[in-house]
Amino acid sequence: MKIKLIIEKHPDGYIAYPLGMKGIVVGQGDTYEEALKDVTSAIKFHIDTFGKDVFEDKTDVEEAFIAEAQLAA
Repeated sequence: MKIKLIIEKHPDGYIAYPLGMKGIVVGQGDTYEEALKDVTSAIKFHIDTFGKDVFEDKTDVEEAFIAEAQLAA
């Protein structure tokens, strides 16, 4: 099963969360790899606890991008 994840880098570490899941599932770590491992574990626990119904009925997200735009002040 493949699940799309968002992994954010912050000054104090990394935060990761899945797209297309009902409920709150978050992982964190000092490194990208730690956050990925933590969120993967959290996702598995969430599915084991609540069943496969935790997935949104329809997820159209194929890819996610981060962009930055500058607005005139």
